[in-house]
Amino acid sequence: MKAFFLIILGSIFLFGSLLISGCLAEAVPTQPTPTQSPLPPTVTAQPTSTIVWFPPTPTFTPYPTQVVTPTAEMRTGLGQILLNDTFSSTVGWSLPSTAEGTTAIDGGELSIAIPEERAYLYAIRLKPQLGDFYAEITASPTLCEGLDEYGMLVRFTSSFNYERVSLSCNGQVRLDRVSAGTSSPLQTWIISGAFPPGAPGNTRLGVWAVGDELRVFINDIYQFSVHDPTLKSGTLGVFARSTGANSLTVRFSDLVIRQVNR
Repeated sequence: MKAFFLIILGSIFLFGSLLISGCLAEAVPTQPTPTQSPLPPTVTAQPTSTIVWFPPTPTFTPYPTQVVTPTAEMRTGLGQILLNDTFSSTVGWSLPSTAEGTTAIDGGELSIAIPEERAYLYAIRLKPQLGDFYAEITASPTLCEGLDEYGMLVRFTSSFNYERVSLSCNGQVRLDRVSAGTSSPLQTWIISGAFPPGAPGNTRLGVWAVGDELRVFINDIYQFSVHDPTLKSGTLGVFARSTGANSLTVRFSDLVIRQVNR
């Protein structure tokens, strides 16, 4: 009897435990397993541009030196020599000397010297009178700087009327017409490259004049042409002009004048 009672009691206890476990299982809902959110796509960082505070500049490449060649073909029609002046005598020249400067012939050269002031001096050959011609002279500055200038006067009829070919001490060349005492450019300053700037130096200056055309040559190199119907003939001269408070001295030598045949 006692054993039967224990069996009944154990069965009741087991049933109660199962009932309680079932209730607890219903009372406590199962928590869903959390799912991981997908990671955002990886963003690849873009490289930032580097600021160059001092960007490199292209290396300067100097222009190649222009090879100049004699241009004898521009001096067409050259004929016989009309005059070869070696400056062994003052005969035939007008050589003024003033407080502004002096002109003189000595030792085979005609020199123009201007002290430390602005001044303009020229010396004129009184003859021959020239219409069509080609003339060359060597100019040798010994004191010269900046826009000081020197050169040749052509078709000179008076101190108020002539044409003037100028070389500057900084290496430029131009051609002016002086008419009724007023100067006007027929060719403004241009850089030549055919003669050395400054002083000392030796430059062979040539002028070809036929009709109303004038062609300028420096050391046998053609420079430019101009047309001037105003003046048809005249004599030759040389000049120097100081543009600053500095001394200017130029020597001229070996003047050759040739006939030009059309």
